Amino acid sequence: MKRLHLLRHAKSSWKDDVEDRERALNRRGREAARRVGHHLAKTIGPLDLVLCSSALRTRETLELVLANFTNTPYSAIEGELYAASQEQLMERLHRLSEEETNVLLIGHNPGLHELAIALADNSSSHFNMLAADKFPTGACASFEVASRWSALAYSRNGLIGYVTPGALAGEKD
Repeated sequence: MKRLHLLRHAKSSWKDDVEDRERALNRRGREAARRVGHHLAKTIGPLDLVLCSSALRTRETLELVLANFTNTPYSAIEGELYAASQEQLMERLHRLSEEETNVLLIGHNPGLHELAIALADNSSSHFNMLAADKFPTGACASFEVASRWSALAYSRNGLIGYVTPGALAGEKD
């Protein structure tokens, strides 16, 4: 059984006059990324691969999240993931190697949220929360994938976890 985790980048700053791709995380985003990273390190096990958009805010999220993991997985920064649509993200996932069984993808809305809703079996216990929420910055949806990556399909994957930084605000170590 494979696992796929879709993580939206943490909160970024709009204050600086920079291109969208170069927006950095703000203080709140850095705190949220650390909190989500701590939670993920405790709950999802060792990662085989992290795919990350090339935007600065996703790369900073990656760094802060992985700081919580004992073993650092291979990470690939990919320009094609920047502002990718649901279809583009799905196409990328179809190209994963079968040896990669626990994968984290860090990206952007709306494509990431649309993909999460489309992948999820709507009878999954967390589905209503995922579908009703806006997939805020720092949110992570986790799936069990029974198929080969190349055969990954919509509406067939168990949504086994959904977490937001806000839900973790009161979590104790």
